[in-house]
Amino acid sequence: MTDTRFAPSPSGPLHLGHAYSAVIAQELAVRSGGQLRLRIDDIDGNRSQQDHVDTALADLAWLGVPWVTPLWRQSDHLTSYAAALDLLVAAGLAYPCFCTRSDIAASATAPHGPSGAVYPGTCRNLSAGKRAERMAGSAWCWRIDMASAAREAGRLTAISNGTAAHFDAAPHGDVVIARKDAPTSYHLASTVDDAAMGIGLVVRGADLLAATAVHVLLQKLLALPTPDYHHHGLVCGPGGVRLAKRDHPASLAVMRAAGGDGRELAAALRVHKLPAGYSLAKA
Repeated sequence: MTDTRFAPSPSGPLHLGHAYSAVIAQELAVRSGGQLRLRIDDIDGNRSQQDHVDTALADLAWLGVPWVTPLWRQSDHLTSYAAALDLLVAAGLAYPCFCTRSDIAASATAPHGPSGAVYPGTCRNLSAGKRAERMAGSAWCWRIDMASAAREAGRLTAISNGTAAHFDAAPHGDVVIARKDAPTSYHLASTVDDAAMGIGLVVRGADLLAATAVHVLLQKLLALPTPDYHHHGLVCGPGGVRLAKRDHPASLAVMRAAGGDGRELAAALRVHKLPAGYSLAKA
């Protein structure tokens, strides 16, 4: 019995790509005798809106995709993320960073990694006194000390799409694990939540395959279980362009309002059939 999860961010309407991910996650859960859990990734207080949560629930009901209630809201679990961060800080595996995005972009020593520009480590070796001085007057985020964390964690392995795979988080560099404007980050919150929710199989798009290395690393550092992973292909619109929340015609709410049959759409998505004009990129 394996539970899966669908984790939309309430910053915009769901589209056909979200529907595909939710349907596949629910289908894989059912095959194992498990259930689909619904998580609302609402740690971004500036962009998260309850209207988008309500619309997402209506979209899933229209598709006929059931989920376990009550739903899981990340905003209800900030203390859990803070506790995980405290463990990493206490172990000497995280440090405060005061750099702005423009500081990092202007750095000639910032290479490119799987998630974009790799942080050059400007704040990593600040003295305790300098850190205390900066923390008294500046905002900061928390970054993982990737070199130290990689040594601590050792070899990273997980089942990915049914096969044992080796992951390397080092190319991501010192990623942010708690933002300046939020007490956590996607990486840390998602890792903590998957363990707390008892998720045995994480189903998500192939665009998040690289991030899996960071999550497996955090699981080892925090002594959390490592779930299996299934990374599916991404739904693309005309010209093979990946869908985005701004793609109005692909919005589930628009399809629903136009009188579309959500259960019929879900049945087609379960066998990887997409409406005319859409395609599925290989994972």
